[in-house]
Amino acid sequence: MKVGIDDISIHFPRIYFDMKDFAVMRGADYGKLNKGLGLTAMSVPDVHEDTATMGANAATRLIDRNGLHPRSIGRLYLGTESALDGSKPTATYILDMLTQRYEKQYGEDCFRNCDVVDMTFACIGAVDALHNTLDWVARGGEEADRIGIVVFSDNAKYDLGSSGEYTQGAGGGALLVRHNPRLITIPDRWGVSTTPVHDFFKPRREVSITSVINHVLQLARETGQNIKEGMAERMIKHLPESTVRRLGIFSHGEETVHIHRDEPVFDGQFSNFCYQEAVKTAFLDFQRQAVADGRHDPETDAPLTEEWARIIMHLPYAFQARRMFPDVFRHDRRGRPVWYEIMAEIGAEPLREDFEDTPEGELAYEKSANGYRRAISKTAAYQEFHSIRIEKGQRASSLIGNQYTGSIFLALMSTFESDYEENSPIEGHSFGLCGYGSGAKAKVFEGFVSADWREVVAGWNLFERLAGRLAIDESTYTGLHKGTLHESVVEPSGEFTLVEVVTEGVLEGARSYKWVN
Repeated sequence: MKVGIDDISIHFPRIYFDMKDFAVMRGADYGKLNKGLGLTAMSVPDVHEDTATMGANAATRLIDRNGLHPRSIGRLYLGTESALDGSKPTATYILDMLTQRYEKQYGEDCFRNCDVVDMTFACIGAVDALHNTLDWVARGGEEADRIGIVVFSDNAKYDLGSSGEYTQGAGGGALLVRHNPRLITIPDRWGVSTTPVHDFFKPRREVSITSVINHVLQLARETGQNIKEGMAERMIKHLPESTVRRLGIFSHGEETVHIHRDEPVFDGQFSNFCYQEAVKTAFLDFQRQAVADGRHDPETDAPLTEEWARIIMHLPYAFQARRMFPDVFRHDRRGRPVWYEIMAEIGAEPLREDFEDTPEGELAYEKSANGYRRAISKTAAYQEFHSIRIEKGQRASSLIGNQYTGSIFLALMSTFESDYEENSPIEGHSFGLCGYGSGAKAKVFEGFVSADWREVVAGWNLFERLAGRLAIDESTYTGLHKGTLHESVVEPSGEFTLVEVVTEGVLEGARSYKWVN
């Protein structure tokens, strides 16, 4: 059965921070950020934007462009790691906005029978949502003509001044999943690798009431206030009758409270290692399945990655794939003439058994292995491979930054639109797709480009829309990041906007939205 992606839409904020200005602000080397990592700009959400609005705006664009009747949409699954609530799915906020938008035309219950849920596994959550929705569409059979929408939406936000700050970005998107897709058909063959690790995560962090009070008093001292010794102890002693208790903070007598922050705990070098290992292992799993079911014959066929006309990767930053894919490139060519030619150029690869079985030996091996991967990436064979199969996917990422769950699909759009502009004859060819989520999991799958792909891509105008954004300055960027700005930088128009977050009462924390013409 042919099921796959029929169309893709993307929403990104109308404002961005130029990486040249970022480099000046942080005293960083713009050449390294741009030439080394491929960074040109980062999308920054405006005051009125959040995960729900970005996802809803993308879904609206998809529905309108394809003339979809809301009652024909059987499910809307959201992949995100920027959820707005620990219990209520962010997808329900998106559905509420869509209902507001379409109820005058289709009735207030037009989305009542649409199944929604959030799926979270770091950056691979939207791939999981796609995998699940493809299965659901296929199970209904062609006669049922099930239609599903996969939404992805995230704000990739890091601490100010942290080593991950330059990889920030934001945006949302939507995939139309159905039978006989006009864009790309995805067979039911998935390589998977899952290993529980702590390379990047967003824990619920504990904060004690004592530390909160001490922090407030320290801020007061820094502003010249005369704070007497023992003030913290006296405040804690009288806390049960205090305004702090009455307002609900530490309201049940607890001494600590759990908080959640959008900014992650992460180890960049370890995360790169996990990414490489997960994608390589998932690729080998996919390759094994392809051989077992007759899709690929390693004895007579070219390397599997040579059969893929394009390779679409999860891109935390634009040049990540160029750095991470040499491992798969190597494993897919071992024992073939091309690999012997590469070894003649850069030498034999380091083997673990050639190093001492000690922590020092492990570090020495890893250093050697990393150097060898870099050597592979500099060979003419790999650079030609990257230029043909991977490079087009990084063009949009360079202008937006990290989209977390949407990064792989932004790369897919970037590739398709670049091929459209270059009039490439890719219909009937296969694409390899490699998703990754920290924690850690990778999925490798493939798609076959449909004959009608051009008529779909012609309506995207991705790069034209990116060129129309507004650059912001350092103070605006910092204010948006800290949440100290209260007026939108660009007045919302033709989009959903966040109206209110209730601050007290039985609906404390509830969010409301509206469509602005």
